[in-house]
Amino acid sequence: MDSPAVPAPLDPREQPILDRLLRTRDALLLIKQDKTSYIKSREVLPLYEEVISEVEQLNAVRKEKDRRLPHNRLDYVLDDCFQLISLLFLTVGRNNEAPAVYSLASTVQRLLDHLQEAGFYSSKDLSSITKTLANMRATLERCRYAYSPALLTLLESRLEKCQLLLEKLQSGLAQLSPELVSTYETLVSILRSTSAVNTRSKFSASEVNSLRDQLQKIQDTLVDGKFVGPDGQPLPGHDHAKILLERCWLWTEKVLEREGKIDERFQEQYERLVEIRNQLDRLSVTQAWSLRETDLFGYQRKLDRIDEARVNGNFVDAEGQTADIHAQRTLLYLIRRSYGYIYALLISSEPVSEALLPVHNQLQTLKRCLLEVKESGGVANSRELYPYSMKLNSIDNMRVDGKFYVGSDIPEGQGSVNALLAECYDIVWELRAAVPEEDDRN
Repeated sequence: MDSPAVPAPLDPREQPILDRLLRTRDALLLIKQDKTSYIKSREVLPLYEEVISEVEQLNAVRKEKDRRLPHNRLDYVLDDCFQLISLLFLTVGRNNEAPAVYSLASTVQRLLDHLQEAGFYSSKDLSSITKTLANMRATLERCRYAYSPALLTLLESRLEKCQLLLEKLQSGLAQLSPELVSTYETLVSILRSTSAVNTRSKFSASEVNSLRDQLQKIQDTLVDGKFVGPDGQPLPGHDHAKILLERCWLWTEKVLEREGKIDERFQEQYERLVEIRNQLDRLSVTQAWSLRETDLFGYQRKLDRIDEARVNGNFVDAEGQTADIHAQRTLLYLIRRSYGYIYALLISSEPVSEALLPVHNQLQTLKRCLLEVKESGGVANSRELYPYSMKLNSIDNMRVDGKFYVGSDIPEGQGSVNALLAECYDIVWELRAAVPEEDDRN
């Protein structure tokens, strides 16, 4: 799990802290790996307290040190512990509490770093992250007096870094003329679509050529090599758009030339990243029924280690030689795509314990079906609502004193599941109320 290049702690006072954190991490991993029963808050909270205790001791040790010192093994193990605790909080349905923020904040920072490195991104990339950062800050503010100041300080520092980087990226897009925004976002989409074709199991030259046709249409709008407005003057930001257009041409040409084949020196890394990307893609499709948030830890760590193994931003082979432009961009695309999947899975996590997810998912499906019936014009008679009513009643009958029990436990997420149940009842009532009156007389 730990990179061999990570140094051990230099300060002997840090070694006992590392030893204790290693034991805590092992305990967290055991909880994560146990699929025989659902995870409970009472299993996670004592381990969270252990980690916080070690953080406070570590802060005391490092109080007078230079904070710019490189991370050692202790920092990486501590990060593992916080990542696991964060994902465990999500798994038990405590999404709106401070520890749950850690994993998402780490993923957002990775995404922003990669967007800055790529240099080309769309407003859609930033709008979701803007909303997510606001939600995370609201969570920290709400939990200010419920959790350790050591945790809150750590999370606030991370969110501040994300905010500064986000504002820097937003200022880059702000230089574009409004007339150029649509074209620019199309170019970003073409660049990414080309990379997607480049990493498919079966390469399709026709798809790349279709993307090049789109590029030609954009190229044809240039006047004397410039993006110009109605007055014939170059639009603000046209240089940036022109560079992106040229990059798209060069990348589609390179991809057609290589036909999806990567430099054999990086074949192993490529296959590992393709497998991670594909597994996360499958998870995103079946998420509601198969995702246990703690499962994301393994993907995060594999990606982090591959990402951190780069030298000055470049992938290098066993002999220290850098990758060519095709391998470099292909591997980076796969890493970024995978982080994007993890981000999407994290933000769509429901504040419901995994113990209640089967009921929650059934109600979500039932709600979707009822809304489709409503949008298609309702029902012809009340008998058509019997299957929905019977299913709702069967779920409702699972409650005891208004609560869903699993054994003797009352899992987190009761409010969310009860609210969903009430919504379904309301839709059924609306549909029944809209049945023609003559049906009632029959």
